[in-house]
Amino acid sequence: MGNFDDREKAFENKFARDQEMQFKIAARRNRLLGAWAAQKMGLSPVEAENYAKEVVRADFEEAGDEDVIRKLLGDLTSAGCDVSEADIRTALEHKTVEARRHFIESMD
Repeated sequence: MGNFDDREKAFENKFARDQEMQFKIAARRNRLLGAWAAQKMGLSPVEAENYAKEVVRADFEEAGDEDVIRKLLGDLTSAGCDVSEADIRTALEHKTVEARRHFIESMD
């Protein structure tokens, strides 16, 4: 019975680590995405840093990426940037890869 309990605990620990890793990757991705959008809007470095933090916080509004996409699209449109939802989704994919790479490199 001890082996089963040990295996169950190991699976639970792995699941918790995987969830934490996904959270960290998503937060880093959102920060990178915020910096991308800030650059498009011509924000100063301080404004860009604050904006990136706002994008990270926006991801807590609902599950999935729609809240972040909606925020970016609204902000970029309001700033007069010619950016479509498809452009934002493409940037989101690229920043996900970049965030995952940064995360993996930081583990080495």
